[in-house]
Amino acid sequence: MTDEALLARVLTPYKGHCKYLRSAVVTETDGRVAARCEFEIPESCYIDDTGHLNSVEVNICYNQMMYYLVAKSVQERLGTGFASWTLDDFFEHQLPDILIARFSSTFRRPVDPRAFLGEMEFRSVTRRAPAGGAPFLHAETAFRYWDAGSGRCDGEATLAFVNVP
Repeated sequence: MTDEALLARVLTPYKGHCKYLRSAVVTETDGRVAARCEFEIPESCYIDDTGHLNSVEVNICYNQMMYYLVAKSVQERLGTGFASWTLDDFFEHQLPDILIARFSSTFRRPVDPRAFLGEMEFRSVTRRAPAGGAPFLHAETAFRYWDAGSGRCDGEATLAFVNVP
């Protein structure tokens, strides 16, 4: 079940017309956390209607899904990597310290942006301390989107959580 108050707080940094994540259910299986989400993009925030989900919107939706998954993981003490975090830590670090180091997506078939589903999972979260550098969390994630028809897009992203608590 979606924590509506948490979702609203996670989406606070976004402009009103760019809040695409409508609901999210977070699960944990064998220490891996995942989110299954519903999205709606009534109108693109930057371009005329293309009739399909595009790469910019894929990234925005990924960010919103990932932020909610991390916040919920912190709140519920799910998975690994965020055990020492508080929600205050998450919100302090949400924008300046959660970085996408690598992002790739593949469109298999066009996805209807008006109503579609998505899911993502953390495949791994590890703490790293490079020689002479500050420790950070390195996270490997996978995601996919699909619609009621045959639309499909999937991808992977590597995250770096810097200035970790």
